[in-house]
Amino acid sequence: MLHITGGDCSKRRMIHQWLFIIKLVYLVGCFVSGQNSSNSQQPLDYRYACLDQSSAPISTSYQTNLNNLFSSLSSHSATSNGFGNTTSGVDQDTVYGLYLCRGDVNTTLCNTCVQNSSILLMNHCLNNASAILWYPFCVVRYSNQNFFGNLTLRPRIPMFDATQNSTSAGEFDGDAQVLMSGLIQIGSEAPLKFGTHMFNINGTQRRYGWVQCSRDITSEECRTCLSNMLEDVENCCQEKKVWRIFSPSCMVMYETQPFFVNGTDSAPPPQQDSAATDGDNRRWWLIVIIVVAGIVALALLAISIFYCYLKRKKEKQTMQEEGLNSIFSQEQTDKEESMNTDLPMIPLGTILKCTNNFSDEQKLGKGGFGPVYKGILPDGRQIAVKRLSKTSVQGAEEFKNEVILIAKLQHRNLVRLLAGCIEQNEKLLVYEFMPNSSLDFHLFDTKKGVHLDWKNRLNIINGIAKGLLYLHEDSRLRVIHRDLKASNILLDHDLNPKISDFGLARTFGGDQRQANTMRVVGTYGYMAPEYAMEGLFSVKSDVFSFGVLLLEIISGKMSSKFYRSDQGQSLLIYAWNLWCESKGLELMDPSIEKSSVESEVVKCMHIGLLCVQEDAADRPTMSSVVHMLASDTMSLPCPTRPAFSVGRAATERESSSNTSTHYSVNEITVSEVIPR
Repeated sequence: MLHITGGDCSKRRMIHQWLFIIKLVYLVGCFVSGQNSSNSQQPLDYRYACLDQSSAPISTSYQTNLNNLFSSLSSHSATSNGFGNTTSGVDQDTVYGLYLCRGDVNTTLCNTCVQNSSILLMNHCLNNASAILWYPFCVVRYSNQNFFGNLTLRPRIPMFDATQNSTSAGEFDGDAQVLMSGLIQIGSEAPLKFGTHMFNINGTQRRYGWVQCSRDITSEECRTCLSNMLEDVENCCQEKKVWRIFSPSCMVMYETQPFFVNGTDSAPPPQQDSAATDGDNRRWWLIVIIVVAGIVALALLAISIFYCYLKRKKEKQTMQEEGLNSIFSQEQTDKEESMNTDLPMIPLGTILKCTNNFSDEQKLGKGGFGPVYKGILPDGRQIAVKRLSKTSVQGAEEFKNEVILIAKLQHRNLVRLLAGCIEQNEKLLVYEFMPNSSLDFHLFDTKKGVHLDWKNRLNIINGIAKGLLYLHEDSRLRVIHRDLKASNILLDHDLNPKISDFGLARTFGGDQRQANTMRVVGTYGYMAPEYAMEGLFSVKSDVFSFGVLLLEIISGKMSSKFYRSDQGQSLLIYAWNLWCESKGLELMDPSIEKSSVESEVVKCMHIGLLCVQEDAADRPTMSSVVHMLASDTMSLPCPTRPAFSVGRAATERESSSNTSTHYSVNEITVSEVIPR
């Protein structure tokens, strides 16, 4: 069991507490200083949409009900917590109305905003049965149809400052997208479905994010709505530093300046009276008190941090003197990078000792990521250490991606990440050791393949399918692996399969089902044609790779090398021709002929051909594949001709990799092609 010390957790809690105090002092200071600022207001920007398409004017009865609805919404907003919905009228003249105020405005400003929005809607959409208006501090919506509790993504209104172009090309594609996605996750789960935060882009530029959903939809629907809004940024304003996107059910904002409301934006100018001077003096003294309190808070924070530093240094020295009682620690330093996950950290010195300073005798193999070493911890446990080489095809971004993903994924058919290490320019991942290496080590060797009888191969097929099903449908994130192949399937003591190498994986959020990329990465021979040629990937891309892998397991032949055989066909087309001629059993590896069950082999070949069909829509989902494998009576659909093989150009690279005396424990082949 991994042991994690609690000192750093206490330190982080203390820092968060002091940061909260400072932030509170800052906000109060902003409020007080705002009282002294000029009250002259510029006209507030707003957007509206008259939604119904009917050319006939609304009835007098409906107009009366609409007036009553606005009155009810305004009255309710004067005493509510920023949200309300109600109806007015009966039968066909019923009007449904809703208002939603920003989570950071007070009741007075909310009520003022709702009143102003109602007046504007009456002016702009007088003859419309449905309309919506987005004001800076609230949204007001009405309709002749009941929309309460319904997720509504249209219409979408993008707003951006044309003068505020980003100085960093592709800023949205980098840190901003990750940070805003995190804010969406937090905001959607908040009680008010509201969140705002300040980000540091590239460590120097401050950005301010804001998300909010209508409170009558679920948290999952809120996350879906906000994610859809974020996708629209790529179409309208990803090169802008300031943008907002509004929809009926949610809103997203991204600014260069803080936009916290201080409660005075819509308030009338104060009346001058004889007590004005006394009021100014009181506010001045209050500002002085707040500034002094802020300085004291900062000083206490500095003392607390220094105390924690001394305490941690002393604890570290004690651990060294006692012989490292705890192997793993969650230690992070200011001078070194942080992976920003809950992954335990292991000291570099411990790894160097257990791998004999990364000696060649301990090397298990080498892939695109870098070399993999075997190690033995002081408690006797065996581990596999992946070391990111400086010339690695897989870069720091893929390293970070693998850590973030696999640290959150837990399944018996996924390789288990134990710890990580980032020290002295070393980037290391520590995995559970797989004593039987990778599937390709056994499968494509005529001598070692004998040890993989049909029972073991069928168990491996089922395990891989269940692992992919978890990634696609059952995990916290919808994960597309993008590099499923025999060398990325590791085998434990009992030859149970574990999917590894998540450096190229991508996650989908909400109702996203597919994506497109200009950087096609993966391994030729396993890539689906729509991904290799057009950069389009989805769960069906992994299904295609699984189908290729399934046919390899049955035949004992490597797909990429089979293309160069005397038949002049790819493995997929060869299997298809045998299937059409009712000679499917001829595909079977001769070494499993005695141990095989013919009906099971034919069924697996059938499933493999279904998975490699050319049209991605025809391929089954992994849930269907698992069900097919488990059922002996299920009627399977007839497969269509497989997709063409993408792999002739990559065979030289793969053959040079796989003829090495060391088979990869977690090898990766990265190839890049430019899609049409």
